[in-house]
Amino acid sequence: MGSFRRGLILALLPTSAFAEVCSTERPNWDGMPVSMIAEALALFTTPGALFLLAATVVALFLRNSNGVLVVTCLWSGLVTIVATTGGEVRAAAVEEGCVSSPALFIVAVAAICGCSILYTLRRNTRL
Repeated sequence: MGSFRRGLILALLPTSAFAEVCSTERPNWDGMPVSMIAEALALFTTPGALFLLAATVVALFLRNSNGVLVVTCLWSGLVTIVATTGGEVRAAAVEEGCVSSPALFIVAVAAICGCSILYTLRRNTRL
C-alpha cells in the first residue's frame, strides 16, 4: 500500500511534463527554469518593446523632451500590461518554470525612462 500511495502522490505533483500552460506560453521551452535575465530579454524582444526602444533612441538623438515624455508614458503602459495581465495562467507558468518574474524588465524600463528624462532636461547656462 505504501508504494501505491507514493506513486499516487508523485502522480498528483505538478511537473513540467504535464505543463500544458508552458506549451501555450512558451512553445519552444526546453524544460529548464527560465531566469529573470532570460525573461527580461524575452520581454524586450516583443514587437511593442522593440518599437519603444527605437522611439526612445530617436527621442534621445533629437534631444526632444516632449518625445521622451510620450515614450515614457508608452513605456509605463507596456509595463502595466506586462505586470497585470496573465493572472492564473501566468502564475501556473511561473510555477512550472517556463516563465519568470518580470521584475528585471520593469527595473530596466524604469532606468531607461529615468535616464532619458535626465538626459533631455534643459540646462541653465546663466549663473
